[in-house]
Amino acid sequence: MKLRIAGVVRESVVDGPGIRYVIFAQGCLHRCPGCHNQHTWDLESGEEVSVEYLLADVFRNPLLSGVTFSGGEPFLQAGAFACLGEEVKRRGLSVVTYTGYTFEELMALDLKPIRRLLEVTDILVDGPFRLELKDPTLPFRGSSNQRLIDVPRSMREGRVVTVEV
Repeated sequence: MKLRIAGVVRESVVDGPGIRYVIFAQGCLHRCPGCHNQHTWDLESGEEVSVEYLLADVFRNPLLSGVTFSGGEPFLQAGAFACLGEEVKRRGLSVVTYTGYTFEELMALDLKPIRRLLEVTDILVDGPFRLELKDPTLPFRGSSNQRLIDVPRSMREGRVVTVEV
């Protein structure tokens, strides 16, 4: 199984709690004005990389606390990201997923690959980046409309539960 990605950052402390391996999905339909990852918008750019390669690269670093799926839009490749996330979780690391969709929009789609990706996500940073709401003081997000959602608890309780970090 392969993912089309814009690139990776092997150690980051700004894309979720702890030291994280970040995978930037290639392709995004949101095209938010002011997005700092505009190079990830084109659906055909980037490179195809196997899930197995990414897993091997992640587990070379014993210091990681988790993996972050950023973008681009990871939910455009939900099935492959879900497979990767399931193995990451099985091996004891956390998953943070960024998306331009809201949690409610993703749940309403009721599609199996999207549901699987949500089920392996510990924290979902949801919603489009809004330039007029940009706030560089917020941890792990760009604008104040974006939420840090505790996905397991939200799915269990049937309502959005946010987390503070």
